[in-house]
Amino acid sequence: MASMAVNELGPMLTATEVAEMLHLHVNTVKRLGDRGELPFYRVCKRGDRRFRLDDVMQFLARNR
Repeated sequence: MASMAVNELGPMLTATEVAEMLHLHVNTVKRLGDRGELPFYRVCKRGDRRFRLDDVMQFLARNR
């Protein structure tokens, strides 16, 4: 994937925020990311996951 400037990524959400938004367990959100169904980015040294709001909204539209 080509690198993007931070301001081009748009709003970023944590796995917990996505889970609350989609009414799922946080582990389910992480599993969706691991399977490639919900794209995510790794941030900081710990490798925390961040999900783009646009990607979450597209996922929601595809899976209604």
